[in-house]
Amino acid sequence: MQALSPSIALLQTRRSLKPAELTGPGPSPSDLDMLLTIASRVPDHGKLAPWRFIVFEGESRLKAGAAIAAAFVARYPDATPDQVEFERRRLARAPLVIAVVSRAAPHVKIPEWEQVLSAGAAAMSLVIAAHALGFAAAWITEWYAYDRAVLDALGLKPHEKIAGFVHIGRPTHAPEDRPRPALAEIVTHFR
Repeated sequence: MQALSPSIALLQTRRSLKPAELTGPGPSPSDLDMLLTIASRVPDHGKLAPWRFIVFEGESRLKAGAAIAAAFVARYPDATPDQVEFERRRLARAPLVIAVVSRAAPHVKIPEWEQVLSAGAAAMSLVIAAHALGFAAAWITEWYAYDRAVLDALGLKPHEKIAGFVHIGRPTHAPEDRPRPALAEIVTHFR
């Protein structure tokens, strides 16, 4: 058997951790630039850059959290103070959160589906790059990724959508693997 390259070993060991299982310090400014540069180097038919990034770090995580909490209270006016506080801290669970925003839109040549897939590729590249730099990451979408009031507060245009919030920090423990589908269940060979 051939020795594994560092790239393959990296891909084999990547695991997600819950945002609450991430701690600081987060990426440095130069690390952040590298992460975003790598995330933007994905397949992009037509060179449309059908995605963009919103960075939440420091106090901006709580400022965005205020919008999340307000939307939560609008949905659930009987929410307890503890529930509202939990929602306010949604983006403060990790030192750094990057929203990957899909800007997919009708185009004369490039199908929207390909643009959406490009945003997903940007999110996954961001997760892998964080892992390569020694961080852990979690790519999640929770209810607020689909709430129009939150999206408006975060500055998304009406046609834009959240592809995911990528939470990045130092792992508090080694992540465990989870069961993966058997290849026999997910692979067919066209003959």
